[in-house]
Amino acid sequence: MSKEIKIAIIEDDENLRFLVAHRLSGEGYQVIECGNGEEAEALILNEQPDIVLLDWMLPGKQGSEICTSLREKGFEKIIIMMTAKAQDVDKIDAYQFGVSDYVTKPFNMDVLVALLENKVNFIVSSNKTDVNKFGDMEHIPNIHSLVKDGKKIELTILENRILLYFLQNVNKVIKREELMMVVWGYNSDVNTRTLDMHIVRLRKKIEDNPDTPHYLQTVRGIGYRFVAE
Repeated sequence: MSKEIKIAIIEDDENLRFLVAHRLSGEGYQVIECGNGEEAEALILNEQPDIVLLDWMLPGKQGSEICTSLREKGFEKIIIMMTAKAQDVDKIDAYQFGVSDYVTKPFNMDVLVALLENKVNFIVSSNKTDVNKFGDMEHIPNIHSLVKDGKKIELTILENRILLYFLQNVNKVIKREELMMVVWGYNSDVNTRTLDMHIVRLRKKIEDNPDTPHYLQTVRGIGYRFVAE
């Protein structure tokens, strides 16, 4: 299955690019690579990879510029941004640049492979977009969107990850630490206040009354629970 998946690695650090390419080739993926921002765009448009691993900082052209340009030219495949700091993720508005997801450097190679496998399962399992329903809302994770009362509400990458995890674990109490690990990853240097801030923003988008939330409930001293009824 994965042997039919082509992944583009756009990274100017030659050592890291080699390590990622070697590991992904070993996992059975077809790999193409490039270390220059200017050349990357042409390579991606010509080769049409299923997944693009795109560095945030590149010589010639920044990752955000490449992503924006690719989307404008009709490239609709998955683009995963590789960024140096967890805080930078707040700057990567998914709907602004068209980023599908992100991974924070330095990353654990097993974590990267797991992230890619998750994306591959999505590609293989359906050509249609997955939709999660709760209340009178629909969450469409692949395009970072929520449809409420017929209106489309854009979610940031982090809000999208948080909501998706809750919808995969409905009615379970999720500890703050677990949620932070899922959302920001192994090298997270964010604190619980940052998480709580994103929860507040997400509540404003999904709750009729964010001050007394129906769906995204706080479990005092532990974390949160998502009630879908």
